[in-house]
Amino acid sequence: MTGAEVANALFVATILTYAGAMFAYAVEYAFDKRAPKSAKQLAAVGAADDTADTDTQDADTAAPEPPINPAAARGAGRLGLILTFLGTAALAASIVTRVVYTGRWPWGNMFEYTVGVALAGMVTWLILVSKGNVPRRLGLFATFAVTMVLGTSVRVYTEAGPLVPALDSYWIIIHVTAAIAASGILLIGCVFAILHLLKRRYDRQVSDGKPIRFPLNIAERLPDATALERLTFKIHVFAFPLLTFGIFAGSVWAHFAWGRYWNWDPKEVWAFIAWVVYAAYLHARVSGKSAKANAPWIAILGYAVMLFNLTAVNLIFSGLHSYAGV
Repeated sequence: MTGAEVANALFVATILTYAGAMFAYAVEYAFDKRAPKSAKQLAAVGAADDTADTDTQDADTAAPEPPINPAAARGAGRLGLILTFLGTAALAASIVTRVVYTGRWPWGNMFEYTVGVALAGMVTWLILVSKGNVPRRLGLFATFAVTMVLGTSVRVYTEAGPLVPALDSYWIIIHVTAAIAASGILLIGCVFAILHLLKRRYDRQVSDGKPIRFPLNIAERLPDATALERLTFKIHVFAFPLLTFGIFAGSVWAHFAWGRYWNWDPKEVWAFIAWVVYAAYLHARVSGKSAKANAPWIAILGYAVMLFNLTAVNLIFSGLHSYAGV
C-alpha cells in the first residue's frame, strides 16, 4: 500500500469515526436529563409541584421510562469524546502521511485546505471541551459540522502529488497555515453563534407561551443563551488576529510572487470582505444592546463569505490563485 493509499484510508476512517462520535453525542444530548431547562420552565415545574394533586403525581409516576437511562446516555457521551479524539488523531495522521509521501507542506490544493480546516476546527472543539468551557454533549453539533466539511472535501479530492511551482515557497507554510487555523476556529465559532440564536429564540417562545416545534425544540437542552453568546465572542476574538495575519502574510507573498502587495484578485477581494464582516461583528458585539443582539447574525454571515471564498471563488472565478486548481 502506497503512502497516498494509507492517507486515504485514514481519511475514510476519520469520517466513519466522527460519524460514530456524532451518534454517541446524540444519545447523550437526547437522554441525559441533567441538561438545563429555561428559567420559566423551571419556575413552571416548581409551581406545578406545589399545586399538583395525588392524581397528577400518580400520572407522573406512571410515565414511561426513556429507552436509554441518563447514566447510559452519559456513557455514550464519554464514548463520543473518545471517538472524537481517535478521529482527530486519524485525521492528523492522514495529513502527516500525505506530507511524508509527497515531501512537501500539505496545503497545495482545495482538498488539502478543507481537510486542514476540519482538523483545526476539531482541535478547537477538543480544547474547549477539555477545559470544561462547553458541555460534552454539544459535540453533536461540532462533529456534525466537521463531518460535513470532510464530506464536502471528497467532492474536490486531489491525488497526493508535488506542488505546482508557483506554490513552492515557504510562504505557503506561513500564509495558508494561518488561514486554515483561522477558518477552523471560526467554523466552531459559527456553530456556537447558530446555537445561541436557536436558544435565544427558544427561550422567547417559551416565555411567550408559544408551541415549540422542530427544529427549535432541539434548543431545549442547550446551555444558557448568554453563555453561548459569550463563548461565540471569545472564539471570534481569538480567531480574528489569525485571520488578519493570514491576509497580511498573503499580501507579502503576493509582493514577492507578483511584484505587488494587492492585485484585486477575486480571492483577495473576498478574503478582505470576510475580514470586514468579522470586524463588523466585533464592533457590533461591543456596541449598544440592539447591535449586540444582531451580532451573531453578522458572525454567521462572515462564515458564509468564507465558504463562498473557498468554494465559489475557487471553482467559478478565475484569477491569480487559479493555478492551484481544486
